[in-house]
Amino acid sequence: MSSLNLSALALVHKLTSDYEKYGVIVDKSSLGTTIIDAGIKARGGFLAGQMVTEICLGGYGQTKILPMQYGDAVFPSIYVQTDYPALSTLASQFAGWRIKVENYSAIGSGPARAIALKPKKLYRKLNYQENPESAVLVLETSEKPPKEVIQKISEACNVSPANLFLILVPTSCIAGSIQVSGRIVETGLHKLEKLGLDPNVVEYAWGYAPIIPLHPKFDEAMGRTNDAILYGGTAYFIVDYERDDELEEIVKRAPSSASRFLQEAKELAKKSPRFLDIFKEAGFDFYEIDPDIFAPARIIVNNLRSGKLFRAGSLEVDTLKSSFGL
Repeated sequence: MSSLNLSALALVHKLTSDYEKYGVIVDKSSLGTTIIDAGIKARGGFLAGQMVTEICLGGYGQTKILPMQYGDAVFPSIYVQTDYPALSTLASQFAGWRIKVENYSAIGSGPARAIALKPKKLYRKLNYQENPESAVLVLETSEKPPKEVIQKISEACNVSPANLFLILVPTSCIAGSIQVSGRIVETGLHKLEKLGLDPNVVEYAWGYAPIIPLHPKFDEAMGRTNDAILYGGTAYFIVDYERDDELEEIVKRAPSSASRFLQEAKELAKKSPRFLDIFKEAGFDFYEIDPDIFAPARIIVNNLRSGKLFRAGSLEVDTLKSSFGL
């Protein structure tokens, strides 16, 4: 198996060589780093969103965009499938690198994390690390990184700045909203891993989530992208697990609705809260939010050893429609 970074780099070359088709802007920093704007000043779009998602997956996952029915509404949705769930999602796609240098901040995801080991604890569990000559990182941001940030990233990855490839994508653009909804499998697997499931026993996975109607305000767009997964996302995993009773208990606790916080909030308000309302209540601080809510609305797990299927959660279409402005 080739490295995640080398696999993703092949997609990056495809993106940059056909930049007009994908609606991206390709530039070089003063240090020689390739900077790909997929939605700050660039037009971006559905094609760019798909490509950025597959780059985040390290080239070990495929995506499709198709219409899906949610109650009486139809939304474009991104479907993700992978034969290497732990590798493509947790080792690559997971947004596990928080980058902050002075006034600049961004969230990093993609295969460069497997070089910098962000976070180390996760890579110890996955027993994975790589040291290629080139590194690919996707930054969720609305600003170009300054020289100091590029230097920090290249040093953490132990690569020359000229061998660093950065894709920039804000949440509020089409490509940005697509790549967030495209984290549906990763979000589910990360929750299962937190509940005690060894991600290495997950053989295959697929999932889908709606792509949000765009909103010019960052906080509204961010709220909608989270609601797309929390209330509209489905993740399906095929695992090789010894005990069905243990697996069933893990699955029961996996969907977003199993979060005690959401259960209490729903009981109090008689309806599920939009993520934007949760975010406001937390003082716009992600670290003040119960991490258990970050999971798909519906999770399904098939155990290869017994053939049994375990399912928990359900789509909450009314909350989804309210979030999306319907």
